[in-house]
Amino acid sequence: MKMIVVVGRGGTGKSSFVSLMTKGLIEAGEAPLLLVDADPDQNLAEMVGVDLKEAGKNTISELLVSTFIEQGGTTVGIPPTERIESKIWSSGLFESKSFDFLAVGTKWVEGCYCMPNSALKGALESLTKNYKYVLIDSPAGLEHLNRRIASKVNDIIDILDHSKKSLDHVKRAYRIAKEVDMQFDKFYIAGGYRFPEKLGAQAEANLKFKYLGKITADEQLDEYVLDGKSLLDLPSDNPAYVSVKQIMKTAGYLPQ
Repeated sequence: MKMIVVVGRGGTGKSSFVSLMTKGLIEAGEAPLLLVDADPDQNLAEMVGVDLKEAGKNTISELLVSTFIEQGGTTVGIPPTERIESKIWSSGLFESKSFDFLAVGTKWVEGCYCMPNSALKGALESLTKNYKYVLIDSPAGLEHLNRRIASKVNDIIDILDHSKKSLDHVKRAYRIAKEVDMQFDKFYIAGGYRFPEKLGAQAEANLKFKYLGKITADEQLDEYVLDGKSLLDLPSDNPAYVSVKQIMKTAGYLPQ
């Protein structure tokens, strides 16, 4: 099993990147996959053709509400995984032929995402051994690193845009991962669709992380996203998809 966490500022194209990685792994026969949408905006589901409501599934946050609030339960002294893990498997895990899917969802009560994140962490520790790849689409912030949704991963990929804040995000993400003792093998950077290709080598030199390449901007992909179509249905010669496959080859996820 290989676990990959995709991070970056909002709007860099994290969800579409994870979706196209999913397409590449499926076409390469690297199933089964587990996709985890840890971003409260919940864009990933639509981009891979998943409708949780239609499938009768719930986000982890929704399951926490039904378990601890609507049923009058208590969280005092009880690890969330003891009350919620079985429900995540039965009511939260969307299963398809090529991949399974989990979503954290929006805040379950006033405050932070501590409970949903803790529940997700417990579920992932039990689930991940069943998959070849686990892909995590992270929030724009760094909450998942602070709370260690996954305390041990293989690779972290930070998607860059054309701003100094994006470069600063990389430095903070790496620092926080180290501070919370998150174990990982590689920390990569990749250019989002707005990132100038000519700055790739410069970013690699300045940040000291391997630059995997750039996601090609593509009108067809934009149309799919705008229309709510699954990016898994993009043609195999789509420029954005071809560029993501090259990034995956550079990282070693697909053969050259």
